[in-house]
Amino acid sequence: MSARERLKAAARTRILLTDGAFGTEIQNRKLTEADYRGTLDLARDQKGNNDILAITRPDVVDAITRDYLTAGSDIVSTNTFSANRISQADYGAEHLVADINRASARIARAAVDDFEAKDGRPRFVAGAIGPTNKTLSLSPDVNDPGFREIDFDTLKAVYREQTDALLEGGADFILIETIFDTLNAKAGIMAAKEAAAGLGREVPLMISMTLTDLSGRNLSGHTVEAFWHTVRHADPVTIGLNCSFGAQQLRPHVQSLSGVADTLIMAYPNAGLPNELGEYDELPEQTAALLKEWAEAGWVNIIGGCCGSTPAHIAAMAKAVAGFAPRRIPTPPRATRLAGLEPMTLAA
Repeated sequence: MSARERLKAAARTRILLTDGAFGTEIQNRKLTEADYRGTLDLARDQKGNNDILAITRPDVVDAITRDYLTAGSDIVSTNTFSANRISQADYGAEHLVADINRASARIARAAVDDFEAKDGRPRFVAGAIGPTNKTLSLSPDVNDPGFREIDFDTLKAVYREQTDALLEGGADFILIETIFDTLNAKAGIMAAKEAAAGLGREVPLMISMTLTDLSGRNLSGHTVEAFWHTVRHADPVTIGLNCSFGAQQLRPHVQSLSGVADTLIMAYPNAGLPNELGEYDELPEQTAALLKEWAEAGWVNIIGGCCGSTPAHIAAMAKAVAGFAPRRIPTPPRATRLAGLEPMTLAA
């Protein structure tokens, strides 16, 4: 049975849990620059380069992953949000991108396999791909609206390098997350489809949008409904929302997406809104109570946390939604099926 089929089978029985933030857990460990650097010969300061810890402190990444699995996560993400050539250039570590992604995926794969072997409950690895700090849709120069810092093919190649390494390391899915620019997401989708063609097998996608304002749009101007219709052709196994705001502010947008998407909904908000120091104060029980309302309303199939969330938040969510039926996936409208607009996959 494929990873897609196994996940969908598990999601028919109950609401599943993904994990929470890696950055929050890493910050709590008060690592030094020497921890980040390890034995690597790099010219720039590495403190804050969370992704490189898969190479220099794999014990930290492994411990956090296993903490989330212990808390109840069915899906754990690789610690690779910024493990791409664009982001790693800030640390002079772009030549390590493939090594970082492979190492992080292998850490997650080993942890997932260990937990599944103990109790037989299916668990999965999502290879996390963040958005980079470049946008294809907008100019960074207000005086030159047509200017772009990067083009589509370049960004696609950046995503392809990361995707190939994550799959080599054992990721079940490619998670394109925190999408602020829909065109960026399309570059990631194309990279994954080309990787799948190269391997001669399916590479199932998880796609997660982030909102930039309370009206429910991303930076490139798409509402959640418009975003879904823009990426539906990729046939993602999950579609959803992450980061953005806390669960209270994200609630109406999860409801809207749940009403139109004919695939699994995965939503993982921040632990509330940041305080004046940029920290997150929402307690696990508070976040869990808000997500329980989503479960009661039948809007979600998979939940978890983003910025500020911890294993304690995931454990509280697992307890809060236990016993609630997962969201029922709507059937596409008959007119859509007859028009031949069903999701398509790229043939190998």
